[in-house]
Amino acid sequence: MATYTSLDDIDIRAFARDYGLSDPRLEPLAGGAANSSFLVRSELGQHVLTVLDNHDMSSAVVVARLMRALVERGVPTTEVVPDARGRLVSVVGGKPAVLKRWIDGTVLDPLPDRLLPEAGKVLATLHEVPTGLPGLPSGTRRLSADQRHRIGDFADRDFSLWLTGRLARVRAEDVHRVPVVAHGDLFADNVIVRPDASLAVIDWETASLDDPLLDLGMAVVGLARTGDRLPAGRAEALIAGYTSVRPLTADELAAVPTAIEHAALIIAFHRYYRHNVRFPNPDRADSHQEIVRFVHELADFRPVPVGTGA
Repeated sequence: MATYTSLDDIDIRAFARDYGLSDPRLEPLAGGAANSSFLVRSELGQHVLTVLDNHDMSSAVVVARLMRALVERGVPTTEVVPDARGRLVSVVGGKPAVLKRWIDGTVLDPLPDRLLPEAGKVLATLHEVPTGLPGLPSGTRRLSADQRHRIGDFADRDFSLWLTGRLARVRAEDVHRVPVVAHGDLFADNVIVRPDASLAVIDWETASLDDPLLDLGMAVVGLARTGDRLPAGRAEALIAGYTSVRPLTADELAAVPTAIEHAALIIAFHRYYRHNVRFPNPDRADSHQEIVRFVHELADFRPVPVGTGA
């Protein structure tokens, strides 16, 4: 788990020297479960400095190279700015860090219905990016064997048994598909709505090579869900936007509800583990129950076959 970086940890003069800035002014930005970000104002305009608290230098370089490749491939995201020596990743506060161009816009949570098709298109565009980037890990958003083992130790025995049984079922139905570049965390706080209503995706620290349907399922959990509900039409709108760019076969479309459930179970695990085991927080201790109710809401969900392929 990351140890986050504060403004006091940053040698601003060293940072300014590394990036050729004369008088940068930094302020912390809210959000980010795996890193620390700061708004940077300087003579060059506005940027975001992200300290990759949860990465070593080699994995940080993979993330930075991925972001550069995505920009080159037309995926709407922020551009990494090299330092004065041409490095995509610098060292700030003893940790790897990247400087990114600021994207004008706002976060809307929940994402409005009208923008869900566009979000689906952006995700499909990502899944069309070639997968040959060296070092990109595989399947890191899935629960590891160690994490699955920890479920048996959860104090909430009803939740433990429920999660174990549900995971066993969705994993038994898992089908090997050609992996794609997956974002892994397409939630509303990682989507910037720009002034022209176009979307940009940020925060690639969970990116990996994985099943496109699991990533689509995670996007449904992150963008179409509102609390413990799946309002009518929201998932369908997201999926329709996706399939307009990257068609799904009838078999793939039929597998989407299971992929959504798998993604939801992953989120339920992390909510329980974070707020009851790793960092006990009485105010958030029951937050996983929202996802439990959402999974039950999925029982009758069947995506409308819009834009599917043969």
